[in-house]
Amino acid sequence: MARSYASAVVPATADAVWELVRDFNGLPRWHPAIKTSEVEGGASPAEVGAVRRLTLADGGVVRERLVALDDAARAYTYDITEGPFPVRSYRSTIRVLPITATGQAFVEWYSDYDADAGDEPNLDEVFATGVFGTGLRALGDHYAS
Repeated sequence: MARSYASAVVPATADAVWELVRDFNGLPRWHPAIKTSEVEGGASPAEVGAVRRLTLADGGVVRERLVALDDAARAYTYDITEGPFPVRSYRSTIRVLPITATGQAFVEWYSDYDADAGDEPNLDEVFATGVFGTGLRALGDHYAS
């Protein structure tokens, strides 16, 4: 199993950031690489088992299933069920923690996935930098203005 990881300090409280991030259908509100999101089958985006269909800015499509939502820990976990990535399995978590010394939020986003060893360096770049890093920078920008 490979792991990709990114983290950032966001200039807002953990509660405020979690309110935005928590919406499993809300990625287009803050992530620039996500054009649209639709929760399939009329499910609630807060319902474990809900599947979101993301349309990426480049037109690609990714389907993800919510497998855990923990408001007390300010975290959710999801699996990719369909997408353009050469992975056999993929599970990702995004978590928001308070920085008690400053009142800001620490956000971490990571994935564990199974892929061919030759694909792992490129996938790590795509996930850690392209998806997570880009999203976390945009999340910080959302609150910096």
